[in-house]
Amino acid sequence: MIFGQNEAQANESMNTSQPPITPLQAKIIKADMHGQDYVRLLGGPPETCSLRSGAVALQAGQSIGRHNTHANEEVIIVLEGEGALLLNEAQELPLKAGEVAYCPPETEHDVKNKGSGVLHYIYVVAKAP
Repeated sequence: MIFGQNEAQANESMNTSQPPITPLQAKIIKADMHGQDYVRLLGGPPETCSLRSGAVALQAGQSIGRHNTHANEEVIIVLEGEGALLLNEAQELPLKAGEVAYCPPETEHDVKNKGSGVLHYIYVVAKAP
């Protein structure tokens, strides 16, 4: 597991509800990774109501590591490369640039780079109603 703690921690920390302390504000966030493997984009409350997001770069053969969405739903937006969304150890959905994958609440999953180049994607996690 290379990066699972970042994404998994985003899922885990969303299980506690905290009202925003300050008024929410619209913003633009740069997703430039500057050679890093992980960049937090949105950190949840008080920055957002419940949404958390990050940009991830996986090298060939790397995976995030198995983790669970718990009470959250997740969207994976593939920007570059090829990979797979592995669901509950039973299903594998291919991922490629320009595609968006949805992972429902209470779903164990992993993202793995299946290509020869870098897999870049953005994940967005939000508390399910």
